Amino acid sequence: MKAMIFAAGLGTRMRPFTDTLPKALIPVGGEPLLAIALYRLRHYGFRDIIINVHHLADQIEAYIIGNPAFADLRITFSDERAQLLDTGGGLKQASWFFDSEPFLVVNADILTNLDLGALYAAHVARPEALATLAVQQRTSSRYLLFSAEQQLCGWQNNKTGALKMSREGVSATPWAFSGIQVISPALFTWFPADKAVFSTIDTYLEAAKSAAIYAYPHDGDLWFDVGKPDQLAPASAALPAILGSLNV
Repeated sequence: MKAMIFAAGLGTRMRPFTDTLPKALIPVGGEPLLAIALYRLRHYGFRDIIINVHHLADQIEAYIIGNPAFADLRITFSDERAQLLDTGGGLKQASWFFDSEPFLVVNADILTNLDLGALYAAHVARPEALATLAVQQRTSSRYLLFSAEQQLCGWQNNKTGALKMSREGVSATPWAFSGIQVISPALFTWFPADKAVFSTIDTYLEAAKSAAIYAYPHDGDLWFDVGKPDQLAPASAALPAILGSLNV
């Protein structure tokens, strides 16, 4: 199975650490974030992996290439050194890597013990699904809105009051996106042909007007967005539970 790791971000909220180190290589509990993501992907059977790189990309490539810890993985890089492409643009550039099967996408700075195999199976069980998004009921500044059938129908920003609806007249429940998703390659047909830089969320909202994008609630799982220095300590303390019985 194939997967993509988003590791190209500038990590501005993690300064001063990210002045000299890409966020994906910041250690949590003694392990770089990127290594933790790779350990978990391997455990659930994802062996063909593409990683997008931009900020301090040379360091990420040097960490992976020739590293015996990942010798059994087939790792490719999607080079965004010239321009940071955002999530949608990053996927568009890397679309050549994927075949006809659904694939997993994770953010390097997200730590969770979510069962990635169960998420993937839930997506495959719905052949009509363009994507299946891991979500939780937690406090966030932005929410995805889902119908009673757990289909995406909108997006809201609690700070600005902005609201985007894909489907009107439905009872919507807000869920916080966990930064983990399974995508069917059919989603690529929804990508704007005239844009290189765009958000996956914008594509989801457009596609959701007529296609099925599902929520995958996982409220019982640990989840950390390691985007700020104050998250390093709690994430490090939770790492044994996140890695669990994985063979790392």
